[in-house]
Parts: sequence; C-alpha cells; structure tokens
Amino acid sequence: MGARGTAVLSPRALNRALLGRQLLLGRVDLGVAEATEHLFGLNAQDPDLAYFALWNRLERFTIEDLTVAIERGVLVRSTMMRATQHLMSAADFRLVRPVLAPLLRRVQRNAFGGRTTGVDLGELVADAAELLEGGGVLTRPELGRALARTRPGADAQALGWTVQYLLALVHPAPSGTWGKRGATPFAVFPGVPEAATADDVRELVRRYLAAFGPATVADARTWSGVSGLREVFEQLRPELRTYTDEAGRELFDLPDHEIPSPDLPAPVRLLAEFDATLLAHADRTRVMTEPIRRQVCQGAAVAATVLVDGTVAATWTRDRAGVLTVVPLRSISAADREAIEAEALRLLDFAAPGAVHDVRFG
Repeated sequence: MGARGTAVLSPRALNRALLGRQLLLGRVDLGVAEATEHLFGLNAQDPDLAYFALWNRLERFTIEDLTVAIERGVLVRSTMMRATQHLMSAADFRLVRPVLAPLLRRVQRNAFGGRTTGVDLGELVADAAELLEGGGVLTRPELGRALARTRPGADAQALGWTVQYLLALVHPAPSGTWGKRGATPFAVFPGVPEAATADDVRELVRRYLAAFGPATVADARTWSGVSGLREVFEQLRPELRTYTDEAGRELFDLPDHEIPSPDLPAPVRLLAEFDATLLAHADRTRVMTEPIRRQVCQGAAVAATVLVDGTVAATWTRDRAGVLTVVPLRSISAADREAIEAEALRLLDFAAPGAVHDVRFG
C-alpha cells in the first residue's frame, strides 16, 4: 500500500519515467501482443502507425509479426480512446470498450444526433447486430445503406457512423494491416459487456498509470476521453503512490513502478504520427515545450516526430520515393544529426527493404 509522497518530479524525471514505460529507453524482447498490452494500446488511425510504434520499441519485429496477430484476432482494431482508432489485445478490448461506452454515446450525439433525429437508436443497433450476426462483415457504407432501406428518408452515412459508436464492433483484417486502406469493415466482437463495472474503471486507471504514469487525473482524462475519473483516483488513493510536479500538481503512480534516473540516456527515436507518447497527458511538457507542441499538434493532426535526448526536436515525413525529410524545431548538434540519419535509414529499410533511401534535413 502506497503512502502519500512528497517528492517533486521535474519534467526530465517525468520524461524518463514515460520513456521507460513506453519502451523508448531501449528496444526490448517482447512479442507483439505482450508489447501492445504493456503499452495499453497503439494508435491505429492509419494502418501503418501501429507497425512503426512497435518497430521503435521491439528488438526483433517484422511487418509480418503484427499482420499475423491482427489476422488471427489476437489484436483488434476499433474506435477506442478519445473516440479514435486504436489497436488493442482482444482481452483489453473487452475491458476498455464498456468503460468508453458513455464517451462514444456522447460523441455520436454531438456528431450525428441531429442527423439521426427520429431514429430509434436501440432498434438501429439491434438491426445492425442482426445484419452482422454469424460472423458477417459489412463496410460502414454497406451497413449504413442496409439500415437506411428500412428507414425511409434516413441519412445512411449517419446511420453507419452511429453504429460504429454504439455497438462493440471491430474492423477485421485486412483492415488495419500494413498499407491496407479503404472503406472500414465492421464485425461484431463477442463477449463485450454492455456496461462497465466500478472494478473495470479502476483497472483502466491502473493500466493507464502502468503505461504512462506518474500522471494527474487530468492526464488520464485527456488520454481516455472518460469523465468522472477524479472519484476513481480517490478510491484508488490508498493503493497508489503520489508525487507533485514543479507546478504543484498531484501525480499518481503505481507503488511498484520506480522512477528512473533523470540522467539516464535516451536514444534517438522517430515516432510516427499520433504516437501515444505525445498524446497521453494534458500537460505535455515532459516530451515537448509549448512552442514546439503548437507546431506538432495542429487541429486534429499530430505530426511524426523525432525525439532527441527524450524530447521532440524535429518532425519527419516520408515520401514514396524513399526520401525521409527531417525538419528541426530546435537546435540539433552534429552528433545528434548523425544519430537521426542512422535511425532514419533503419526506419526506411524497415518500411521498404531493399529500396534506395535518402535522408534529408529541411
């Protein structure tokens, strides 16, 4: 049982803690399912993002490793944290999806409530489940049109999106696998409870702290999109360790997770767009300064970034010709540029082995 702590953690200490939990202080020897559970999900708004995330973190990782796990249903892709696409283990999906249900209902209401006025949403979800029963798969447009046929005048697109938010659906392979884009397929995922228990919500907080702690209540809310977490943290307080940051905010953590030394070296890493390391906290100063955050996070977009000494130093893009361009956001030494170029060439070789590659600094 943890007691209230008095230690003040600097941004650099929080940075090293986050990098350690996110397997970014050194590549580790884990399988894709074990790593995905350790990280508590991977952003998958584009199918390639999860592949880059694991490549950054695992010693031995190939594109086929993740593709096979998705094809076998060991990992599933669905609308999850913050109502965005994530890849999680099947077990974690069953835990997390009910906790997120109120958020997803709220998103549906805000985005499509006006376009589904007069539609009985309970009947809509039941009809969608019936259309997909027995392992059926329909794309979102196909499902929307099928539902609209028995609802004259209804907005088929809004119906398809509504079901995505209100029914525990996953997007089966080949959706979510390397380079596979197009209309989103839907399949019902069995065994997901309709509502979360209090224990489920507490377990979600524990798992969040294991992957991203120490963190504030606001951090957990930012990562998940779930409201009402302050009460949950208070329930867990007797079993948690607490710190403060330099701004005086209270940070919570699991008692068996140590804070690594702030002096621990951090290798150069090229994170893909929307990597959770940049999105899991309300206060992101542990990974980037506020001026840099404004350049990296613009609207709904989050750029691919280069970490140097653990913090964002540049953005990067890759074109079809095999050229990776690095755009510095702060001063980068000659030695760090060499390290960035070497890591960028390794990334290009992972993404397109055998092709001609080039790294340029913008």
